[in-house]
Amino acid sequence: MVDRQDPSALRWLVGVELRNFRVRAGETSAAAARAIGCSPGKITHLETGRYFPQPDEVSGLLKFYGAPTWEAERLNSLASRSDQKTWWAPWVDVLPDWLKTYVGLEGIAESQFIYMPLILPGLMQTEAYASALTATSTRVRPDHNERMVSFRMARQRRLVAESPLRLNAVLEEPVLDRTIGDRTVMREQLQHLLDLSVQDNIELRVLPTSTGPHAGLCGGFMVLHFRDAQSIGYVEIPDGAVYIQDQDQVAAYVRSAEQLISTALSEEESAEAIKSRLVD
Repeated sequence: MVDRQDPSALRWLVGVELRNFRVRAGETSAAAARAIGCSPGKITHLETGRYFPQPDEVSGLLKFYGAPTWEAERLNSLASRSDQKTWWAPWVDVLPDWLKTYVGLEGIAESQFIYMPLILPGLMQTEAYASALTATSTRVRPDHNERMVSFRMARQRRLVAESPLRLNAVLEEPVLDRTIGDRTVMREQLQHLLDLSVQDNIELRVLPTSTGPHAGLCGGFMVLHFRDAQSIGYVEIPDGAVYIQDQDQVAAYVRSAEQLISTALSEEESAEAIKSRLVD
């Protein structure tokens, strides 16, 4: 079994944390470099995830930033997982960089919230649904379609791993009625949603069409939560993705997620809404 704790994502995550500590302390890269006896360029490389910092570098930087000792221990614990393999290596030539970062973070995360207003999340798609969707995508080259679908199926193993990702998803009701592929594809997909919804690590809720103004009207988003790092927000755009790292901004996404969960149907009611679409 290939470990999902992707080293490139770990480097990025550790770098984000180091930069956040420096910014909160009001220090420059040059000052940080002087504190641990390196060049400002190395600080930049550490903060952007090009290199993994050594334990003494993490301790020295966080001491300079005025952070408590346990924060250095936490970051060094995160960085110590860097000897793992990159599970998505077989698809490296077809994945854009922004997606490599995301799936790496997904592999490290303990839990994830997803709000999808238009289509089903990749983690919940059947192969047929994913194939039909990918075939019409302007983001995927036609000759890459099959490999992108196989990548998506491999990514879903995160939900059934020994320590599976805890997934909390809220779907807009029209997503259940939007035909991707044909009727057979959709019936299989709806049944798959029901099968997923009974897993202990998955919570699936449907937001009814009758719902008025709500916290998701600005568009779909995700929030990733980690054991040893701060949470990160994620929003896809037509040509890439935006990673929300500022914790005040992340907190706003978490509040939106909580509001969507409370506004949506219960898990039981959501399952009934899906079942009703399987009745001929």
